[in-house]
Amino acid sequence: MGRELKKLLFDVQAATLAIKQFIHGKSLIDYQASDLLRSAVERKFEIIGEALNRIRQTNEDALEEITEYRKIIGFRNILAHGYDAISDEIVWEICGESLNALLNDVERLLQQ
Repeated sequence: MGRELKKLLFDVQAATLAIKQFIHGKSLIDYQASDLLRSAVERKFEIIGEALNRIRQTNEDALEEITEYRKIIGFRNILAHGYDAISDEIVWEICGESLNALLNDVERLLQQ
């Protein structure tokens, strides 16, 4: 595994773990009430999507090992460019449903 790919995977891993830490013990209501929490979570999702997009440009084979990477990159683009089109409920749902799968995929790649 190349150095750049490893760095980008570590970025995805770190951002995913940060989101999990940010939302631990929180509810959707907590998320909606905190501009700081929403901003932090959205920023980390942008980092995840951008890192995956860079991997796509350099090593698409590795990217194929990440479940729903196209949706993740698309989500990043919506957050960055269509921020007003995403509801808090959608972001919160993604936090609850998709992060563990992403983390498992990235950690599996890092172990190869």
